[in-house]
Amino acid sequence: MRTNVENVMTRNVALVTADTPFKDIAETLIAHAVSAVPVVDGDGRVIGVVSEADLLAKEEFREQYYREGYQPPLRARLRHRLNPEGRDLKARARGDIATELMTSPAVTVTKETPTVGAARLMEEHGIKRLPVVDRDGRLVGIVSRRDLIRVFVRPDSDIADEVREEVLGRSLWVDTQQVHVRVDHGVVTLTGTMERRSEADIAARMTGRINGVVDVVNEVRWKEDDNTWSGG
Repeated sequence: MRTNVENVMTRNVALVTADTPFKDIAETLIAHAVSAVPVVDGDGRVIGVVSEADLLAKEEFREQYYREGYQPPLRARLRHRLNPEGRDLKARARGDIATELMTSPAVTVTKETPTVGAARLMEEHGIKRLPVVDRDGRLVGIVSRRDLIRVFVRPDSDIADEVREEVLGRSLWVDTQQVHVRVDHGVVTLTGTMERRSEADIAARMTGRINGVVDVVNEVRWKEDDNTWSGG
């Protein structure tokens, strides 16, 4: 039910190598309309990431590649000013190639990483793109916030079909014939009747794990409240 990074990532990746010159990095970012690119070694392993924020140490990046008055994203400006990692910005300003400019180690994911996990990493580290690597650390793709949003852009009819087939039809070993599914803009409403309250709760939780589900409204009625516990 849950989608992994492999299902949404981009395989054709804009990248640079360890010795890529500053100006070529800047041109790559602009040509591909991306805010960061992975840096790979001779074997294709990811050794770092160069972002707009990393290039901001050089004023010439702003002056040469953007018109006067350009303001980079707020997050990039804050990273540049606060420098939480304690890096020497003056040394970075003198950097001429990717290895002297990049942020390392890079935050990466694998193809098997759930999209939810990738989203959490982006939020934790304040980044918009994650290199996808294999077991040896070699670059195999890139996943962006936009890629992750795609899982929520499924037709309501597809979501409803999956709830009926995967949750109600295969995953629950109970009678679900009296349960009905309605989906409106990704919000799933379950109605009808089931034998036990616990079964209705499980059906709702499993439905919430389906890709594209924004929320679950559980209106299923039950005959037996087997979740009730009374202590003496």
